[in-house]
Amino acid sequence: MELGYFAMPSHPPERSLKAGHDWDLQTLRWLDELGYAEAWIGEHHTAPWEPHPAPDLLIAQALLQTKRLRIGPGGFLLPYHHPAELANRVAMLDHLSEGRLMFGIAASGLPSDWAMFHVDGTSGTNRQMTREALDIILRLWSDEPAFDFQGQFWKVTKPETMYGFLKPHIKPLQKPHPPIGVAGLSKNSDTLKMAGEHGFLPLSLNLNPAYVATHWAAVEEGARRSGRTPSRRDWRMVREVFVAPTDEEAWRLSVGGMMGRMMREYFLPLLGNFGFLDYLKHNPSVPDSDVTPEYCARHNWLIGSPATVAEKLERVYNDVGGFGGLLVFGFDYSEQPEAWHTSLRLLKEEVAPRIRHLTP
Repeated sequence: MELGYFAMPSHPPERSLKAGHDWDLQTLRWLDELGYAEAWIGEHHTAPWEPHPAPDLLIAQALLQTKRLRIGPGGFLLPYHHPAELANRVAMLDHLSEGRLMFGIAASGLPSDWAMFHVDGTSGTNRQMTREALDIILRLWSDEPAFDFQGQFWKVTKPETMYGFLKPHIKPLQKPHPPIGVAGLSKNSDTLKMAGEHGFLPLSLNLNPAYVATHWAAVEEGARRSGRTPSRRDWRMVREVFVAPTDEEAWRLSVGGMMGRMMREYFLPLLGNFGFLDYLKHNPSVPDSDVTPEYCARHNWLIGSPATVAEKLERVYNDVGGFGGLLVFGFDYSEQPEAWHTSLRLLKEEVAPRIRHLTP
């Protein structure tokens, strides 16, 4: 099982944009030094707790400060980007990465972002735009000759050579393109069906394992549409993780630290407004009011000593039928940096050897 990182990125609203950015860079340097495999960086525009609108700015800097870590947006919100411009920008970033770039895509799920960009997410227009934009990007990266695309949302032309020397020429370094990842949240996720259909990397966000188990069925359903055979080795699982020398210390630093605060002030209220709290419950009869950081720590989070976290991780692995990558959900511990670094180190050095036998 490979270890990676999934950052919204999340920062408390009082943190300056520069200070939050610097914390993310420090974390990415640590991940590289500790031997983590990959990191995904989110994009959001109207959430003070998720304050990074341009993941490629962070990625470009991080690529200069790391040596082995694969890094990618997790993901670019395709409805908010012209697909031809984004195709060229991602291709250029792939060259700068020397092949370490991943390309995460998403449809956007925040109503406030929909409002800013005048995208109708309620009716699913955001998902339709995402599919159309991705189709255009992949065509521009392919060897397909000149074409004229008249879509529902964008009009894009791949022109013929002009004056003998002007022509489309920017393509990714990795062939045919960087690995593409898509994240899924809801039960029987449509985006994960798309991942299975196209052979993309499926990322399951941090929900109760009972719901996450349906995600692989969605991947398989999508794969059947195109005659593919998906591999569980490609499946990434995003989880809240905090490892400390003892269970008591892990509880204090997670529930009593920034993990607990962010969940209490932002993430749980956000999921509640979307009607998604059921996805965190180990039993549907649990009242919404009982879904607190303490409840999540007991039922969903991987927190504790290395032995405890290894045991919990193996239980999740068996509950969902196996997966190939664990992505640590990122939090801003810039006021307790050593605690977060220790957690990342213990996960890599003491938990990972205990779960080496978990091979999908």
